[in-house]
Amino acid sequence: MSGGMKNAVTQQGVQPAVAPTLLRSPQTVQTVQTMPLQQPTLMNSTVQHPVQHPVQHPVQHPVQHVGQHSGQHPLPVTTAQQNTNSHLLNNRNNELVPVQQNNSLLRGDRHLFSSSDDNVMMRQIQGTHAPDGREVNVKPLLHIVEDILHRATPSLDGVLANVHDTTQAHMDALDDKTHHVDFIGMLEALSYTIHKISCEISCKCSGGGDAHTTTLALFNTLSSYSWDAKVVIALAAFAVNYGEFWLVAQLYTTNNLAKSVALLKQLPDILEHSEMFRPRFEALKHLIKAMLDVTNCIVEFKDLPAQYITADTPAMSMALAHIPTAAYWTIRSVVACSSQMISLIGLGHEYITSTTEAWELSSLAHKVNNIHGHLTKQLSICHQHIDGKRHIEAYQMLVRLFETIHIDNMKILRALIYAHDDQPPLVEGSTKKRIHLDVLRRKNVLLLISDLEISQEELSILEQMYRESRHQPTRSESQYEVVWLPIVDRTLPWTEPKEKQFENLQMLMPWYTVHHPSLLDPAVIKYIKEVWRFEKKPILVVLDPQGRVVSPNALHMMWIWGSLAFPFTSMREEALWKEESWRLELLVDGIDPLILNWISEGRFICLYGGEDIEWIRKFTTKARAVAQAARIPLELVYVGKSNPKERVRKNIATITVEKLSHCWQDLTSIWFFWVRLESMWYSKMQHGRTVENDAIMQEIMTMLSFDGSDQGWAVISRGSALDMAKAKGETILTAFTEYDAWKEHVEPKGFVPALNDHLHQLHTPHHCNRLILPGTTGSIPEMVVCAECGRPMEKYIMYRCCTD
Repeated sequence: MSGGMKNAVTQQGVQPAVAPTLLRSPQTVQTVQTMPLQQPTLMNSTVQHPVQHPVQHPVQHPVQHVGQHSGQHPLPVTTAQQNTNSHLLNNRNNELVPVQQNNSLLRGDRHLFSSSDDNVMMRQIQGTHAPDGREVNVKPLLHIVEDILHRATPSLDGVLANVHDTTQAHMDALDDKTHHVDFIGMLEALSYTIHKISCEISCKCSGGGDAHTTTLALFNTLSSYSWDAKVVIALAAFAVNYGEFWLVAQLYTTNNLAKSVALLKQLPDILEHSEMFRPRFEALKHLIKAMLDVTNCIVEFKDLPAQYITADTPAMSMALAHIPTAAYWTIRSVVACSSQMISLIGLGHEYITSTTEAWELSSLAHKVNNIHGHLTKQLSICHQHIDGKRHIEAYQMLVRLFETIHIDNMKILRALIYAHDDQPPLVEGSTKKRIHLDVLRRKNVLLLISDLEISQEELSILEQMYRESRHQPTRSESQYEVVWLPIVDRTLPWTEPKEKQFENLQMLMPWYTVHHPSLLDPAVIKYIKEVWRFEKKPILVVLDPQGRVVSPNALHMMWIWGSLAFPFTSMREEALWKEESWRLELLVDGIDPLILNWISEGRFICLYGGEDIEWIRKFTTKARAVAQAARIPLELVYVGKSNPKERVRKNIATITVEKLSHCWQDLTSIWFFWVRLESMWYSKMQHGRTVENDAIMQEIMTMLSFDGSDQGWAVISRGSALDMAKAKGETILTAFTEYDAWKEHVEPKGFVPALNDHLHQLHTPHHCNRLILPGTTGSIPEMVVCAECGRPMEKYIMYRCCTD
């Protein structure tokens, strides 16, 4: 009898109990003899055991257990076969189980990476690699393979129920991926190779031989192909056999031809004893999924753009070093799966399974999954490298784009706001419908840039100004549109609460917004932060109808003058300052119409602030007494403190209940009063103004230093007059207490000049003024001089967390 027949008989009789990758044959013995006997390592699925000569015995039918021949006489069994079978029978339940030496070999497969045996085996695999330079686009082929394996690897329940995914949509999607001229030509060129590999797998897995030898033979056949092509072609060959097997199984109950083929292959018994085979089929499904995952990874590495990443890039070179290993274990898994499927043919009723097959497949799946995890990590690092290169390229393109003259603003806007799949990237403020960027063509566009923490006060004031501009749309200062660009940290996960926060803000805004923060490319965010200096505080970047930046941040102009600052250029800002003088109208503007009425009536108005309620009680009482004694109409207005919190809210309640003075009930008004002062300071700084060369700047600095102190303060003026008296809390309270000392000067000089003269007498050289500015207001100057004495102020950095 020939060696091939002997091997076939041995496999027919013993194979079901022995893991398919461990079948012995003369070829196996020869391979083992060339391998060093080492501890199990990277490629340690190589068979390692003492040389054993194959048992020679006559052709036999599969081993039949006592009581399972249905009344037929048992066939004669040779002594050698009895000895072999005695190692395979469990005395308690007559199950077929693996022989002891093969258990030790299977345990060797548990390790994934190693040193010595790994190096020997990989040298063998690398030795077969002789690519001829041809480029094969394997993606369409892989799509077909995935379709076959996904359809042919359902749950066993689905096979029994004859459930198939044959929706027209799925078929159309597959046609779209594969019906191309290039693909058809490629498939014609590869069809013979796929058929050859398919036959080679079937032959070698049917005729015995260890898995490594078979795998090595496949690599020899595929030597002229690249690593990704080797794996995909091997998978395609397996998919042909596997797909044919399950096609018969799925059509068995409804198609007579399939039923006849299934009878010849004894597949009905597989379906009838489905529970017995469930562990093996589940293990096969998991291993096939792992094989596809690794294959997709290998193909994805091949498709990485060469202009952004090269083979000598550390992440890429490390991945390329492991791809041959990944290719080996994937094709080794193809051999294991094929062996398992072939071992099911012709089993009939007599086979009683053990868990060995499922265990081996599961172990192999675990190994392949580990490889997939490693490759996925490297792929992620490669993508980060590519993204970084692309972001730099996109950033440089943005820089060049803003330096170029355009006929309109569309190129700039499309570069800033990316429209995915040509979907409208904007949301209209009133209707909340998605619209295209064309609505902004040749318009002045104000880009409101903020994170998701933009305050309600800022939104409230901006909304009020925006709606006022819409009431008279024909005015020149109303010819602009606002677009919100939300900046989010891409390194943090986008969660449902963040999505909700974004949607809530979007609903509040009456102007245009981007549909989603993801429409802003990382390069755009980098440009916004580095060129326009966005950090935390919102900014308002103004683009003219040609897309040129006329102001990198016009928000301070908007706070001071509203839409009157249109078109928000530096020249317009300079012109507006030339028209201004330091008076109450500039301080309060339209925050409180009642104050404007008092100004027009020529009343004396005192703005005061601070958080000390006891000082507030003393000051308001004394101020009313002085006003009565001087017979002047005095109105007191409490303006609190910047960033008003709970203490200011409580003060407002106390002032209202005790009727100490007039106050703003809405904290937004208090916030806006102080943010306008900060904006005035920033605006003046942008134009190079200091307390030494600008009188308004000196007054602004004084007001901001009042707010930075821990005590109260007051400013008094009459109507729209330019005269204004101001002092810190204790000083002004002392002046009012000493009214009798200067009351005689009120009549000839006027109340405010007389008060100012007495304040100068109370002034001492000693003082401690603090100027507190938000760190994100804008560029902070290196030197700021004191508004009181003109000396340079010391600069400190303060971190504040005020929960109040």
